Amino acid sequence: MLLADLVGEVRARSQARVTSGRASRTWSSRWSWLSVSVLFVVDPAKFDFYSINCYRLVGEDKLARTLAEEVLRAGTDFDGTERSPMRSTGARVTLGVTAAREGDLEQALIHGERALQDDRQSVPSLIMTSRELAAVMRLRCNKEPTAQGYLKNLQELGREKPGFLPS
Repeated sequence: MLLADLVGEVRARSQARVTSGRASRTWSSRWSWLSVSVLFVVDPAKFDFYSINCYRLVGEDKLARTLAEEVLRAGTDFDGTERSPMRSTGARVTLGVTAAREGDLEQALIHGERALQDDRQSVPSLIMTSRELAAVMRLRCNKEPTAQGYLKNLQELGREKPGFLPS
């Protein structure tokens, strides 16, 4: 990697943090006056869900993992019921991607499989994150039988849902 490429990547990560912080402050200030008594309530917690993808895509795995854990925590009731299952699915795949990048195949598979088994899925988001998890697994864990099983599961899902994965 050239020094210029490395500098560019560091700047991109830094800009992602600045932009995310600015957007979070703007979001909070605009919607803090809302109450549950209004007909339509905006969910400020959804901002964390959107930030997960940004941080994961620029390689800020620690921030992506932290936000993914927060999305899972905030989206789960005291009795374990998920209030926002589609967000939870995306958060699980992000946890899988970050675990795979760290070399923790077991955790990557646990999170990836759980995301694919969820009943409610935001298919476009799941497509994007699952493609990324598959790419990381192919690159780092391709020889492992369990990783091959997960990739085979993704391929089967791709046949069931055309457009899910590239051919």
